[in-house]
Amino acid sequence: MSNKVAVVTGAARGFGLAISERLRADGFTICGWDLNIGDNSGLDHEVRMDVSDEASVAAAFAETLRVCSSVDVLVNNAGVNGPTVPVWEYPLADWQRVMSVDLTGVFLCCRAVIPHMRERMSGRIVNIASVAGKEGNANAGAYCAAKAGVIALTKTLGKELASDGVIVNCITPAMAETDLLLEMTPEYIAGIKAKIPMGRLCKVEEVAEMTAYLASDKITFTTGAAFDLSGGRAVY
Repeated sequence: MSNKVAVVTGAARGFGLAISERLRADGFTICGWDLNIGDNSGLDHEVRMDVSDEASVAAAFAETLRVCSSVDVLVNNAGVNGPTVPVWEYPLADWQRVMSVDLTGVFLCCRAVIPHMRERMSGRIVNIASVAGKEGNANAGAYCAAKAGVIALTKTLGKELASDGVIVNCITPAMAETDLLLEMTPEYIAGIKAKIPMGRLCKVEEVAEMTAYLASDKITFTTGAAFDLSGGRAVY
């Protein structure tokens, strides 16, 4: 993968940082897009941006091309969880925030990068969704709805880009040990963990490993697919 460039959103911590470090080990140059960019050893270039803002995404992509000349892989990882309350108590502002980051952010980043990939007839897009987008979790309506949207968007893009050399897949992990846990109550975390047959949370390294595979040239005939990392929870 020498000389290839990967853009990772939400790269400053959690899944994003682990993915960046894993792709870097495969020889990718890593450009991290995040609101909270800092001194991260897994990143070669950093762009402070907001995935939910159209102008910010466009500026980040232009800056990345200026510095790196091309984008071979896009990993849409940036996300928020939102409050853990029933749908009928969910504040509209929180609903819109989750949707704007977790779903619209994926749409905006894909829309910005895909024309570049189509022109080159080459590219890999990996969207980080969630098993919650398949099954739903009580008291997490916005997050589940947004991640279901990411799965559907992945399948749509897989079909739209099937003959363009651009392969799009998503990963649907179970709950993992990341900063998103800070937005959840201990009771909610315990309830979700109880649904996982392996009896533990997902590890960020496991998500990074699967992302590296989906970002590689080894994937040639699989597109529009969802890859589970659920510890046995997912049933389809």
